[in-house]
Amino acid sequence: MDRLMNRESLDKLCERGILGLVLAISVFTPLAFGGLAQDPVGSSWDWLMANPFAVVMGATTAVVALWCVRLWINPRPQLLWPPICWAVVAFAVYGVIRYLTADIDYVARQEVLQVLVYTCLFLATVNNLHRQESIQAIVISLIFLAMAISFYAIYQFATHSDRVWYLHTPYGHRGTGTFISANNLGGFLEMILPLGLAYTLTSRLKAVSKVFTGYASLVILAGVAVTGSRGSWFAAALGLVALFVALLFHRSFRLPALLLLITTLGGGIYFGAKAFSLQQRFRELQTPSGELSDDGRFAIWRAAQQLWHENIWWGIGPGHFNSRFGKYRPEIVQRSPDRVHNDYLNTLTDWGIVGMALVAIALALLIAGAFRTWLSVRRSDNALGDQRSSKLALVLGASVGLIAILAHSVADFNMHVPANAIIAVMLMAFLAGYMRFATDRYWFKARLGIKVILTIVLASAASYLAWQTTLSERASLWIVRAKRAPANSAEQIAALEKAFAVDNKNGEIARALGEAYRRQSWEGIGDSEGQAREAMKWFQQAIALNPYDDSSMLRHGMCLDRIFDKHDEAFEYFNRAIELDPNSYFDNAYMGWHYVQSGDYAAARLWLLRSHHLEWNENPIADTYLKLVDDRMMEAATNASPLSFQ
Repeated sequence: MDRLMNRESLDKLCERGILGLVLAISVFTPLAFGGLAQDPVGSSWDWLMANPFAVVMGATTAVVALWCVRLWINPRPQLLWPPICWAVVAFAVYGVIRYLTADIDYVARQEVLQVLVYTCLFLATVNNLHRQESIQAIVISLIFLAMAISFYAIYQFATHSDRVWYLHTPYGHRGTGTFISANNLGGFLEMILPLGLAYTLTSRLKAVSKVFTGYASLVILAGVAVTGSRGSWFAAALGLVALFVALLFHRSFRLPALLLLITTLGGGIYFGAKAFSLQQRFRELQTPSGELSDDGRFAIWRAAQQLWHENIWWGIGPGHFNSRFGKYRPEIVQRSPDRVHNDYLNTLTDWGIVGMALVAIALALLIAGAFRTWLSVRRSDNALGDQRSSKLALVLGASVGLIAILAHSVADFNMHVPANAIIAVMLMAFLAGYMRFATDRYWFKARLGIKVILTIVLASAASYLAWQTTLSERASLWIVRAKRAPANSAEQIAALEKAFAVDNKNGEIARALGEAYRRQSWEGIGDSEGQAREAMKWFQQAIALNPYDDSSMLRHGMCLDRIFDKHDEAFEYFNRAIELDPNSYFDNAYMGWHYVQSGDYAAARLWLLRSHHLEWNENPIADTYLKLVDDRMMEAATNASPLSFQ
């Protein structure tokens, strides 16, 4: 008997450990710039901010390990396995297969690691956080976290601050909170806002608690407003409409919902009329010619569609869009797009029809399950007819929050921001787990065979995540040291070489090493030819790891031009770079630079002019060398210095 009680006590302790870890992940990631890595700036937190997702991987590893322990110490272990779990596992398996066949190992690995983390968190949450108290603790924590971040965003907006913690952001006139991008903050808040409102209106929280959640919800709404994100405004508005329409079917909540709707609309109209910058964001929806302003999104979408056509069924590879974008780059997009700015098209491009179909099946199963759960919790009134229900609040708030982020995903890539993806996964897991209130058919006894198989799978996932966490952190620490070291110094090169020794599949480190040696060679520090050869060796390594790395090809050709005067051989590298990214102002400028080195000023001028056409505002390479070429051509034509004609 004592032994059984000890096992039950240990099981509860493991359950609390999982709750604490999931809660820590959900809170830490939004605070850590949304979980996105940032360049070091000399702060004592650089080591953490250089790779915050490694912290998430480590915590997820611990979650999986505790789940494995629970499987064996729980006297009566059970699995909750609604149909969506099969779709989630299928996509994870597909992700691993696509990683093993990807063109760029490092890029695909980073993408698949996120898929594995989200899969583990989803399954662990569904199967371990059954208690309403546990889910409510996470939800309430997220509501007040969103309120705190909204206060920070309001402060940024009011003071025109461009700082996020210790970093600068390009959104000085908009609130970004603890995120670098205002759009990403909007995606986070629009998921939490319906939860706050639903718990305020329909839950069994005490009156004082409801006052606080209601106040937090209004602050979150203000936070959405100051992001200046039109996608977030639309998604949040859609979510509010869905929430209020759903509440119309509940007689007890019609009046509070109507009052809240009037308050929300009134406040939005009043403050919108007062805030000039918010009005300006509305006006920017239309170009001076009267067309819809898409900020280049439509052009990026067309490029993504062309890339998808290269491999319709399987996609171009996990996370490969940014690396492959150059081939179809439109002239109006001269910066790195990072993602497609449409999560659905991004999924189709990277993962193909098969991957998109798996995602669609998962969403369809989630919707069907949520609807069934909704019907069940709506009927669960008590004998006195009191319709207040924390179950209803969770189902309503989570469903509407997901509707909002899925709507916003049409015009942004919030599901590729770890903080937002994790919150979405948590909401999906809560909804999937709540199917137990609608039916018992998805509970399964974890017999010995199931426990063995599940333990092997979970232990394999945890081991791989633990290995990748260690590898990623070690490489990040050396990269941080390299970035802190003097540029192109021996200290920087040594740190980069140690980083590459840790992760020898990372072509970005190889390119950085090549660039450091190239600059040393050009600056005349030591043996110029020897350093140029070392640079070219690293550029070749980078190209081998990423065959679409036009930047390494350019710099390899530059070494051949500048140091060895091998212009014909150099042309092959410049030409390959242009083939990979024909509409890049940068690549065109350096093709012009190549012709300057070979003395063909007429050809150089054509390439430099095209570069200037592609980017006329900030293009120092084209501007500088165009003047040089014009001077040289005039000198050759007149056989005199251009100064004699001034």
